[in-house]
Amino acid sequence: MALYAALLHYPVYNKSGKVVATSLTTLDIHDIARAARTYGVKRYFIVQPIENHLWLARKLLSFWQGGHGREYNPKRWEALKLVEAVPYFEDALKRIEELDGVKPKVVVTSAKRYPGAVSYDFLRDRLKTEDLIICFGTGWGLTEEFIKQADYILEPIEGPTDYNHLSVRSAASIIFDRLLGR
Repeated sequence: MALYAALLHYPVYNKSGKVVATSLTTLDIHDIARAARTYGVKRYFIVQPIENHLWLARKLLSFWQGGHGREYNPKRWEALKLVEAVPYFEDALKRIEELDGVKPKVVVTSAKRYPGAVSYDFLRDRLKTEDLIICFGTGWGLTEEFIKQADYILEPIEGPTDYNHLSVRSAASIIFDRLLGR
């Protein structure tokens, strides 16, 4: 079965706890795409409802997917060809259904512990029988409402200290490795 990924810029929290749409960071597009390609993620969606930011994401992708960037750096193209920018998460689900004919189960990530969160071993087993889309939040994380609608909540990444504020790029790489690595 397939693993898909989505980087959500909405609905997420800001540091004050307000629901917002966060700014696009082009490094997230490049770095998560490279990790996704390395680990065999089928498609990677940038979810960005801010019109100018969505335009920027699509402009960057058009350069690398079919423009001069493809010839300039084929390795980068290999990764970025997996990426599509859409305004809302529902659009990502719709595209997966259009392109691949499947409706993946939704997995959310959080730095916070949730009752009933599933382990990496559990999700690795699920990938044998189910298509999954793993959702990464920007800002201060996905909203509670979004998390409650998911099929699975993944346990947080925890190190040996009480500090738990990884960049989303780092978290995505660690999670892909735990789910798909050898």
